[in-house]
Amino acid sequence: MDASVKPAATGRTTVDAHGKTTREVNEELRALIASGQRAIEILNPVTDDPLLSRNLEPRLGLDLQGGLQVLLEADIPADQQIDSESMEIARDIVQQRTDALGVNENIIQIAGDRRIVGEFPGLADTESVLATIQQTGLLEFVDTGDFSPEPGTILVTDYSPTGETITPSDPETIVYRTIMTGADLESVVVSQDTLATSYMINFTLKSDGAQIFADHTPANIGKSLTILLDKQVISSPIINDAIIGGQGTISGSFTLDEANAFAIQLRYGSLPIPLKIVETRIIGPTLGADSLSKSLVAGLIGFGLVVVFMAGYYRLPGLLADVALILYVSLTFALFKLVPVTLTLPGIAGFVLSIGVAVDANILIFERLKEELKEGLRLQNAIEKAWNRAWPSIRDSNLSTLITCGILFWFGSAFGASIVKGFAVTLALGVFVSLFTAIFVTHNLLHMWLDNIKVADHLPWFGLRSEAK
Repeated sequence: MDASVKPAATGRTTVDAHGKTTREVNEELRALIASGQRAIEILNPVTDDPLLSRNLEPRLGLDLQGGLQVLLEADIPADQQIDSESMEIARDIVQQRTDALGVNENIIQIAGDRRIVGEFPGLADTESVLATIQQTGLLEFVDTGDFSPEPGTILVTDYSPTGETITPSDPETIVYRTIMTGADLESVVVSQDTLATSYMINFTLKSDGAQIFADHTPANIGKSLTILLDKQVISSPIINDAIIGGQGTISGSFTLDEANAFAIQLRYGSLPIPLKIVETRIIGPTLGADSLSKSLVAGLIGFGLVVVFMAGYYRLPGLLADVALILYVSLTFALFKLVPVTLTLPGIAGFVLSIGVAVDANILIFERLKEELKEGLRLQNAIEKAWNRAWPSIRDSNLSTLITCGILFWFGSAFGASIVKGFAVTLALGVFVSLFTAIFVTHNLLHMWLDNIKVADHLPWFGLRSEAK
């Protein structure tokens, strides 16, 4: 495909993909319209076009629905130091590459000083993702003079990420000069030409890249500036004009899909460090479905045992606590879908554990309540005194749990342990919701239903013996 590179046109108005300015979008966010049970949408009140949509389907992790897990490592000498900023940039680029392929719910995180872990739950087409990740993403702009190689051609250049001198094994191999790398690209967008018959790629260079192009392009008009990704030609446009201002256009007979694919290669093609795949693991959907089924059964059994215990031991207050517990489970699961939280086996374990944490506050309150009733206090006063005496213990125990969750989340983030992060997130959310239900739900339910009951006439309802005063 013939293509050319030239300076960008001036005086052009740029709009975003929705054709709206930031101010307009902010004004339209005031209209919130929820539709259905599986998704919510924020709609434009004038045109009814969706501004923001959120899928409320539960997000399942790799161990529950199967998929791909890949471990990447910096492909540079072990004694060479890697700064944390380079690793963060590499992680972001891998994330953007896989997102651009339409892979949703993927998790890309740094593990240690030199490794990146990628998880792709529910992924069916593993080959395309692995092929994209395996590209070290070294994007080069190479001076090939009058030679315009075909896409897919492998060229040898004088640039190496490690700074090593390139010496081809064959003395007759031509070594081409790299003008600049993709690290000098500021932005890349796709637009239509003036006749709306084809698409082109507009790019903006950083200051160093703009100076390189200002020096190179005036002296090489009519020559090829070949673009390589991992030493493989992806395009070889001709320099039509000098590019002085740091903005240019790559034009040709691009279709929309071709232009978007080319833009993705330019935008996400440059990694600050080369990466290599050291391990891949594919989990089948059958194993994930079996794990999910067993997790749901375990969760239901745990929830049922707690409900039966509270009702059997604490009687009427226990039944009210069960109502609050059902509300707790519903609110927590709604938060998991809204945030959203990726549910894994450890995450479900954290959720089940948080059910026990949720009733812990009720147990403290009810034990205090029984003590106050034995002392002969009226029920209304007994509820308030029991709550006031139990609150410091409830506060301190939940605060210590949240501190532990914070430590676990930091550990999971620092070492790429996503299962630890999942456990910490679900447990922490559960603690926050349990505090809400204890403070506002259980407390108010006790007053609403029990204030007008004469305890002396219904001692068994509160788990008290008849000889109690």
